[in-house]
Amino acid sequence: MSTQKPKQAITLKIAGRTYPFNIERDKEEVYRLAEREVNAYLAQIKQQRVKGWEDADYAAIAALSFAINLINTRRTREVGEDELGRLQALEEKIALYLERQE
Repeated sequence: MSTQKPKQAITLKIAGRTYPFNIERDKEEVYRLAEREVNAYLAQIKQQRVKGWEDADYAAIAALSFAINLINTRRTREVGEDELGRLQALEEKIALYLERQE
């Protein structure tokens, strides 16, 4: 029995070029939103008109920016050792409190 989700062929246009993809049907919205986001960001960067830069340079800076944002998002979601220690101490205090209430 196959548990594969149905695939759908879509074409995305990024920086003026088209790219075909076969994706799961329920992922199309994410791909379309990403396409818009990348194109909007590329347009914003290109407005700076850096002398000597080509499309590949602008694309590289866009990719770098998205990677930086991803890393920052991951870091804000991580629980540090200090926070973990405080949470464990709080858990112990709550457990002691609840034991006394019984």
